[in-house]
Amino acid sequence: MDRQEELRQWFEKADHDLMAAEYLTTMRYPRPDEIICFHCQQAAEKYLKGFLFKNNITPPKIHDLIELLRLCGPCLPKYKTILNQCTFLNRFSVIPRYPDEIQITGDDVKTALRYANEIKDFVLRTNIW
Repeated sequence: MDRQEELRQWFEKADHDLMAAEYLTTMRYPRPDEIICFHCQQAAEKYLKGFLFKNNITPPKIHDLIELLRLCGPCLPKYKTILNQCTFLNRFSVIPRYPDEIQITGDDVKTALRYANEIKDFVLRTNIW
């Protein structure tokens, strides 16, 4: 597979996570809020990893959005602009997979969706492309 195709796949997978999260919000209650937030975190992770890949940095096999953002720093102007979004979404990478580890509210779901979209927009609008 060539680099352009692999890059396309990073962003396609991120888009699919975001689409899944948005689709799941249409479910009747009890809605799987922890899964929605998990998909938002996964989308953000893949957008950041796609950015790293685009800039010839091998994306590490980690889920920590803060660390991924730090790695993007040298290539991503004003990367701290999305630090708050990454910090918020970071807690949804592993914890929601286990019972009673985190209570997720409807506001958390709305914020997770908004922040995942903000990270997507920030990464894709950089002048690096």
